[in-house]
Amino acid sequence: MNPYEVLGVSPYASDEEVRNAYKELVKKYHPDKYVNDPMADYAAEKIKEINVAYDTIVNERKQGQQGGSSSYGNSYSNSSYSSSPFSEIYDALRVGNLNLAEGKLQNVPVAQRTAEWFYLYGEVYRMRGYTDQARQYYQTACNMEPDNPAFQQALQGMYANYNTYTGNRPNNTEFNTNTLCTVCEALYCADCCCECMGGDLIRCCSTTQ
Repeated sequence: MNPYEVLGVSPYASDEEVRNAYKELVKKYHPDKYVNDPMADYAAEKIKEINVAYDTIVNERKQGQQGGSSSYGNSYSNSSYSSSPFSEIYDALRVGNLNLAEGKLQNVPVAQRTAEWFYLYGEVYRMRGYTDQARQYYQTACNMEPDNPAFQQALQGMYANYNTYTGNRPNNTEFNTNTLCTVCEALYCADCCCECMGGDLIRCCSTTQ
């Protein structure tokens, strides 16, 4: 479970924004509003989920302030990243300005694209919802710095989210054999249609030779 997704806020949201989101959701799903309502059980489960998510974020941020590592990049919602050469990019991500963050990343010379650069580009893709691309950039960051806990947590979080919906761990290739078979089937059907109309899309598959 990604606690930030449960509360509907960015991992770079301020503590106040997290609290406000939490309070609004509690009001929305408060049991008093669902007395004798068919949705009562659902609301009760949502309240539990919301409370767990909020407690998780609060605890992780406390650990980050005490020098520990925290998931989902929320340690960067404080001042711990100010010494990074990419501090302006962290600032842009924190306020959700993805276009600015991506523009600054693209302007970084190739020779200066460190593991942190790949991690940050993965963050941009994740926040845009492009999970496959995010995984690839996180993986590169982990390959370059395998002992970095923030990079490892980001990558594991992407696999965890994938498994939640599919029950499988994806491979590193987006274009797999299932996709290839689907394309071939589509081409074959198109060829058959063309032959019925007197044409021929794929000559080697023609049934009229």
